[in-house]
Amino acid sequence: MFQLDERLAADTVVLGDLELCRVLLMNDAHYPWVILVPRRDNLREIYEMSDADQQQLQMESSRVAERMSALFNAEKMNIAALGNMVPQLHLHHIARFTDDAAWPKPVWGVVPAKPYSTDEMKERVAALQKALFD
Repeated sequence: MFQLDERLAADTVVLGDLELCRVLLMNDAHYPWVILVPRRDNLREIYEMSDADQQQLQMESSRVAERMSALFNAEKMNIAALGNMVPQLHLHHIARFTDDAAWPKPVWGVVPAKPYSTDEMKERVAALQKALFD
């Protein structure tokens, strides 16, 4: 039975589900930041997945990156599966810009997260849902 890690649940909003992954929006208005979490039990690493699930994850990750890049006119898409703080397998997809709060460094720990306002969150969720699920 798939369960989302408590920390991911606390820091994100669910956008929806793809065939394999739950799609989450990180509540940090500094960056367009989506997280994919394969809906499989007890995964920590990609190599623990079946070949078919690995292929599906790659396709879903590529689709999300492509659509986020187009939606936000990203200069670079950062995609990472770190898992140092949250061991559950998850892939970060972050649209980056040369004028963003952390450029050119990784986004972690550079500036404190800036939660979306209610209106900003509604707009970001609607735009991402349209781009990723329509």
